[in-house]
Amino acid sequence: MFIRGFKHAALAGAATLALGAGAAQAQEVTIGFLGAITGPIANLVPPIVDAAQLAVDEVNAGGGILGGQTLDMVVGDTACSAQQAVDAATKVVNVDQATAVVGALCSGATIAAANSVAIPAGVVMVSPASTSPEITNLEDDDLLFRTAPSDAYQGQVLAAHVMNQGIDTVALTYINNDYGVGLSSSFRDAFLARGGTISGDQAHEPAKSSYRSELATLASGGAETLVLLAYAGDSGLTMLRQSLENGFFGTFVGADGMRDDVLIEQLGAENLGGLIVTQPTSLPENPALATFNTAFAEAGGDPTSIFVAQGYDSAMLLALAIEHAGGTDRAAIAGSLRAVAGPPGVEVGPGDWARAVELLAAGEDIDYTGAAGPHDFDDHGDVAGVIAEYVIEGGSFVEGDIITVD
Repeated sequence: MFIRGFKHAALAGAATLALGAGAAQAQEVTIGFLGAITGPIANLVPPIVDAAQLAVDEVNAGGGILGGQTLDMVVGDTACSAQQAVDAATKVVNVDQATAVVGALCSGATIAAANSVAIPAGVVMVSPASTSPEITNLEDDDLLFRTAPSDAYQGQVLAAHVMNQGIDTVALTYINNDYGVGLSSSFRDAFLARGGTISGDQAHEPAKSSYRSELATLASGGAETLVLLAYAGDSGLTMLRQSLENGFFGTFVGADGMRDDVLIEQLGAENLGGLIVTQPTSLPENPALATFNTAFAEAGGDPTSIFVAQGYDSAMLLALAIEHAGGTDRAAIAGSLRAVAGPPGVEVGPGDWARAVELLAAGEDIDYTGAAGPHDFDDHGDVAGVIAEYVIEGGSFVEGDIITVD
């Protein structure tokens, strides 16, 4: 499925199909968005697309791009699948002729799209949500970046947080894909290094109707806490339900893939008091976050949705890189991304498009500080980040404290 101007159902009722999307319009600059519109994280994706679209809308409302041209975003559905990601990227990059790409979201989809399509085509990608440590050392010709921190860090934070809750023995299960394997490895190493015990440790396959056998084996080690690193829209929901039904575990710990309201809708908030998850966030004192939150809420979005700040920043960074490059040459855009993302330069942020264009036209350097924080990319295209605890209160996920690693 390929979509232009995708809006969350709560905002617009339905997506608008892109009829004849391959036909370039005059005076139009196209970027792509690769997201899992269907598949295991489908519930999480519409607000991220909407946040990226907000950046596009702000560019157009602020005078457009490259001397007044319209910025357009075409969306391809990866379904969180490597093969579908390649197919979607092929259309977005080679048919729709996107100059740069936001995405993908699932780590495996990002790796596949980058390796098979974007890197050979010289197209820069900025992912708002792909957190696998495998991305760090990908041979990407400096074309793959992300605005969310690697799970190499989130795994350490999660391990520290579990230990700080007084939990020193856990069972661990993780979905057998790039996301689950990478995050579990980071968590495992950090938890054991802190003196913790993992009484059961198993990968599991997605989309099974029953995990009772796996759960019984994990519970047989005696742990009362299950660390479940998966997507709620896939194995996460099933494993939580069957754990609760059979009394296998009393406390559950997850990460961003589990921060999905489908858990509350299907299992009831009253049954999930023992669930703790972590996810990347932004420091609350970041003024750029407040600006974004206000604009997104005014557009009908929910600023508390997962990875929306990163989605907005990814699209805005690409727009700034295109403006800095002075055209739609893909190599020039890729080379401009670092120039607009970090120091030196005049600091700009959400809502500053027209000002940023004026600065660039005057030959000034700019330094974009986003809703999700600074994006001073390291040599691997990674950023530092902050991780917060999320708990269920009042029938919804609520952000708690920022978690630090001591």
